[in-house]
Amino acid sequence: KAHPCGSDEWEITRTGMDFGMKCCGCGHFVMLARTKFEKAAKAVVKSAEAEK
Repeated sequence: KAHPCGSDEWEITRTGMDFGMKCCGCGHFVMLARTKFEKAAKAVVKSAEAEK
């Protein structure tokens, strides 16, 4: 989902029961419950494992 700053890309910084996400546009940090994240996630744009 798009952030009010206009960016629609998020970097996942923390996983577990909650997901920590940082907006790639403005750097705002948001915590989201795993169940809400799994329903809202649409696609993986770039994987950290692919960069290795």
